[in-house]
Amino acid sequence: VTLTPSDTSRNALVTAPATGATHKINHILVSNIDGTNSVNATVELRLADGTTYRAIGSTISVPANATLIMVDKTMMLYLLDTSVTGEASTLWVTNGTASKLTYTCSYETIS
Repeated sequence: VTLTPSDTSRNALVTAPATGATHKINHILVSNIDGTNSVNATVELRLADGTTYRAIGSTISVPANATLIMVDKTMMLYLLDTSVTGEASTLWVTNGTASKLTYTCSYETIS
């Protein structure tokens, strides 16, 4: 899945899996498509309660025309369905500048 947010608000990159399923996150790449300026990137997990966020990476500066590996397969990151209280259910991303970062996430759904 890829996303280039057109604003600086939180945007869902990967939503919660169906009940009884899990998303195994393989990687998250953040690419700065601005040719001149660095842009800050934030990637967060939202817990199943729907209001608590935990940062994976917070306001990390991505240089112009560069790609940051925010998560790779060695990190063992899983999203659980929202029935599992206290666990991560959704991945959210925030751009420091609108329309300047593209987020790419590879994941597998396990049921």
